[in-house]
Amino acid sequence: MRTAAVVGTGLIGTSAALALTGRGLTVHLEDADPDSARTAASLGAGVIDPADGPVDLAIIAVPPALVGKVLADCQRRGLARWYTDVASVKAGPRAEVVALGCDTVHYIGSHPMAGRERSGPLAARADLFEGRPWVLTPTADTDTETLNAALELVALCGAMPIVMDAAAHDRAVALVSHAPQLVSSLVAARLEHADETAIRLSGQGVRDVTRIAASNPGMWVDILSANAGAVADILEEVAVDLGDTVTALRALQAAEDGERRAGAVGIEAVMRRGNTGQARIPGKHGAPPTRYETVAVVLGDQPGELGRLFGEVGAAGVNIEDVLIEHSSGQQVGFVQLSVAPAAVKPLTMALRATGWSVRD
Repeated sequence: MRTAAVVGTGLIGTSAALALTGRGLTVHLEDADPDSARTAASLGAGVIDPADGPVDLAIIAVPPALVGKVLADCQRRGLARWYTDVASVKAGPRAEVVALGCDTVHYIGSHPMAGRERSGPLAARADLFEGRPWVLTPTADTDTETLNAALELVALCGAMPIVMDAAAHDRAVALVSHAPQLVSSLVAARLEHADETAIRLSGQGVRDVTRIAASNPGMWVDILSANAGAVADILEEVAVDLGDTVTALRALQAAEDGERRAGAVGIEAVMRRGNTGQARIPGKHGAPPTRYETVAVVLGDQPGELGRLFGEVGAAGVNIEDVLIEHSSGQQVGFVQLSVAPAAVKPLTMALRATGWSVRD
């Protein structure tokens, strides 16, 4: 593959374009908003000049409701030899593609499982898809050359291809992406009118749960409109669990010992189910989940402190598997939580303390 066209220069489209131009491809950019395309071009994502002839692959990076219409237009213009879309919902757009009479031999649906809480070309990153799953949903008549072109796109972007049925994909993303987005927003909505004193107590837990609540509402309306039924099914199940949890919490306040014990059992049960579910989330590089332990280090708010800490961890011969920074409220310090292999906790703690770092027990 030598040439590509990206139609839609938002976060995903521009990120794909940046990844491809970084691999030496010529990428032609299109967007209904010319300013967006110009912004993407100014970032090095490609050129806004039209191609002289058909490019190798056209990437349709528009909201799910527009995929069919845009694909039909691109195919009418003979924009590319092969086509894919990167919308986050697959079954609805595919049905519209078929209804519009599009060429499905040279088309394959796809969805890179990556994103950010920010949107638009300025939020784009060339490494956005590195190590991330990228789902491919071929039609019954998608030919081998089209599938191979999509696989090459995934490889050029550093992602991992997964072939799925379109409807199965939509049920899966309802569970692992779309419903969590709404739950995060619902939790964050409780903070809208909360007392300022309560807000100042916010720690890493609420930050983790609400991070994606900063996402663009308009973008999510487009996504959820195309997968509303599957998401509603998941949230109905969550609502049942919430009702049971509320009942258990009320029982913990009861005067009768048996009722309080039943409440405690209910709360413990939902927490244990959460433990089990969380443990199933894939670990590093998609490998089976691995248990790590945390070393918490007090970090001053001075330039270079984090780099110095990482350097001394490396000097101790320890690999950091994950890192989380928690900022202290009202003080110029923070806490860096280093996730490391269990066997590394003791030697790392000793090495850091020996060099003057304050490590929390």
